[in-house]
Amino acid sequence: MPTPRIEIADGVAVGGDGPLLLIAGPDVVESAEHALRMARALAAIARERGVPLVFKASFDKANRTSVDSPRGPGLEQGLAALARVRRETGLALTTDIHGPEQAQPAAAVVDLLQIPAFLCRQTDLLVAAGRTGRAVNVKKGQFLAPDDLAHALGKIHSTGNARVLLTERGTTFGYHNLVVDFRSLPRLRALGAPVCFDATHSVQLPGAADGRSGGERAYIATLARAAVAVGVDALFLEVHDDPDRALCDGPNQLPLADLPALLDDLLALDRCSRPRH
Repeated sequence: MPTPRIEIADGVAVGGDGPLLLIAGPDVVESAEHALRMARALAAIARERGVPLVFKASFDKANRTSVDSPRGPGLEQGLAALARVRRETGLALTTDIHGPEQAQPAAAVVDLLQIPAFLCRQTDLLVAAGRTGRAVNVKKGQFLAPDDLAHALGKIHSTGNARVLLTERGTTFGYHNLVVDFRSLPRLRALGAPVCFDATHSVQLPGAADGRSGGERAYIATLARAAVAVGVDALFLEVHDDPDRALCDGPNQLPLADLPALLDDLLALDRCSRPRH
């Protein structure tokens, strides 16, 4: 059964009987020039395939493993870089917010507010995001069952905002590891919101790389194919032109050069799985 269709930006929606949405971009704003270069490359790949795209880059990564880990340029410079991406590409945008005070400034620039997995129970943050009127993407905490996101959904809905997307990104499995239970996808769908699968954070190995998070990049495509075969409304991929030199989460970012072929595979799978939605 199709999930509700929600509008993210002019000409960009997710859910219902619409096409698979791609949310993609580097983990963090490394520079205004890098963000723009990545946005243009991703836009070209998506446009060639008729795939709606939301460009993702974070102005701050507040949940780094170590105090010495790079976090990004911060709210003011990061949002300025994203505003430039919008001006020069016309793409819809998303970014993380970590505190209620960031919701309104971010909503003035981006179309989709992303709630990080570790913060998906924070009532003040969820309510502040909902009150902006922007669409909100809630990432399921690594410590939660899928059904538990009903409460996050209810907190945002309490503001009168029904434009909510729910994202699966793996569940804690012992130490320094995540596992994906693909039963989570239909269970999230049953909550009545469009469902996204984050294939890149799902291969993360939290804190496993000597004060940094590691990752098993080789399994990104495997998990993405499985999720699309089960049936999702959107796919989230962190993509970088040189992941081994990325400032954050390099081990679990997809190389830009690998995206076209993977996206072709995923679209073929989506055409097969869509009748079962």
